[in-house]
Amino acid sequence: MLRTHTCGELRLADANKNVTLAGWVQRLRDKGSVLWIDMRDRYGITQLIFEEGKIAPVLLEAARNVGREYVIQIEGTVVERLSKNDKIPTGEVEVRVMKLEVLNASKLPPFTIEDDTDGGDELRMKYRYLDLRRNPVRQSLQLRHKMAQQTRTFLDDQHFIEVETPVLIKSTPEGARDFVVPSRVHHGEFYALPQSPQTFKQLLMVSGFDRYYQIVKCFRDEDLRADRQPEFTQIDCEMAFITQEDILNTFEGLIRHLFKNVKSIDLPTVQRMNYDDAMQQYGSDKPDTRFDMKFVEITPLTKGKNFPVFENAELVVGINAIGCAEYSRKQIDELTEFVKRPQVGAKGLVYIQYRADGSIKSSVDKFYSADELKVWIEKFSANPGDLIFLMAGEAATTRKQLSELRLFMGEKLGFRDKQKFAALWVVDFPLLEWSEDTKRYHAMHHPFTSPKPEDIKLLDTDPGKVRANAYDMVINGTEVGGGSIRIHDRATQQMMFNHLGFTQEEAKKQFGFLMEAFEFGAPPHGGIAFGFDRLCSLFGGAESIRDFIAFPKNNAGRDVMIDTPSAISDEQLKELGLIIKK
Repeated sequence: MLRTHTCGELRLADANKNVTLAGWVQRLRDKGSVLWIDMRDRYGITQLIFEEGKIAPVLLEAARNVGREYVIQIEGTVVERLSKNDKIPTGEVEVRVMKLEVLNASKLPPFTIEDDTDGGDELRMKYRYLDLRRNPVRQSLQLRHKMAQQTRTFLDDQHFIEVETPVLIKSTPEGARDFVVPSRVHHGEFYALPQSPQTFKQLLMVSGFDRYYQIVKCFRDEDLRADRQPEFTQIDCEMAFITQEDILNTFEGLIRHLFKNVKSIDLPTVQRMNYDDAMQQYGSDKPDTRFDMKFVEITPLTKGKNFPVFENAELVVGINAIGCAEYSRKQIDELTEFVKRPQVGAKGLVYIQYRADGSIKSSVDKFYSADELKVWIEKFSANPGDLIFLMAGEAATTRKQLSELRLFMGEKLGFRDKQKFAALWVVDFPLLEWSEDTKRYHAMHHPFTSPKPEDIKLLDTDPGKVRANAYDMVINGTEVGGGSIRIHDRATQQMMFNHLGFTQEEAKKQFGFLMEAFEFGAPPHGGIAFGFDRLCSLFGGAESIRDFIAFPKNNAGRDVMIDTPSAISDEQLKELGLIIKK
């Protein structure tokens, strides 16, 4: 070994020990007769001291010639520091260097490799191997490691078996776009990279592996956001001979285990909410329940007063911002501009200030009397000092718009603390959702999700009302996992394909292997997949998942470090049987 100790482990108890350290030069401080070097490795920082008169002049000169990010090895003696640093674990000691060797010189880095760097996102992505030397990024990956370790510990204890499933699979028409891989041997035919191991984990249940899991790479060719990457990782799980209740209890156990063993947090019992209530009370199927501010509907109370916005609205709904009645007109105008942004899409905002002295002022005073507004206030259970915001329009659209305002107000009022966690199961999702683009129903989750048995009769008469045996885990307003009880017999699966617009030939071509497997004694089964990158970012208090991926893509789906995607040679294209138009 090139070192006897790491740069993060020496303490005062090690004083007078002769040690060998190796690592990177973090910074130098030259006071003439004394030179200090902060030396860094993955484990921490140790201060090195070179004192004139106590070491050979050639050693002091060699130390002055090293630069930031040089890789060096030193030998020396641990001594107590005169000026201690209580901000680092090694801050009570330093190493008096007697030998220095430069293992590798370094060019001047393109940005400072410190916690608060001067490098922008794109620059740090280009030199990701340097960015990974910074403490915040290293700590994010250490958190990811611990999350994976604890996931395996829990699932192993629950008798799950980890099984790898194929990466080169068959392209399917449902869901997001596939990444495809041309076959060299079979020209004109393609593999797809898996969006999830869905069919394979179901086949494992047919095979008798009744508890499967995999921390697995998945691929989706979709538009990117801060919480999306073209390749991402799932905690993918499936169980046989179970009910929905078994799934919820088992994986609530996993989430609570992770909070306990990674964050030292005892997460309370996870509450449950059905999809319809979530949409009605929060306008979202992934509500942030760290704070209340539930929706209140007052549509009947607003009619007949000739206020066109409310008169023509399918829904009039609002939220109560507790303690905000003294907002200035400027503050209210800023909120109005927020909901008018294209990302939200509202036309405006109505407000009612219930002031601390009991007086009422609103933006609709011309149309509604103080007594009528008082009835609204009572409906909201508002108190003096509160501020009510109302939105109106088509029901589904208005709820989504108000949801954005609710989250924005929650942020402004400090209710969305990243160190506070609220977990929720959302259940009873619709099985199908209508697409205006294709003019047909699509599976809200995927075509293998089982409908509620009591709703199957509605498939022919009112398919939009059919509920699924599906569930999502939501933490702090972020969907971190989702799954369902699966269809496990051929007849029901064929019926589902029919309702999704598949012909029998199409269903057989795409999923014939699964349909056939169901005829060989498939057990009842179900499962769930958690977005592992997203879970890690949530535990780490970050908005983006990129900090928790060693080598992520940028917002355009490019890896600017290795410059990909990129063109391939004509020889390769010819070998793959691909024709490129010039």
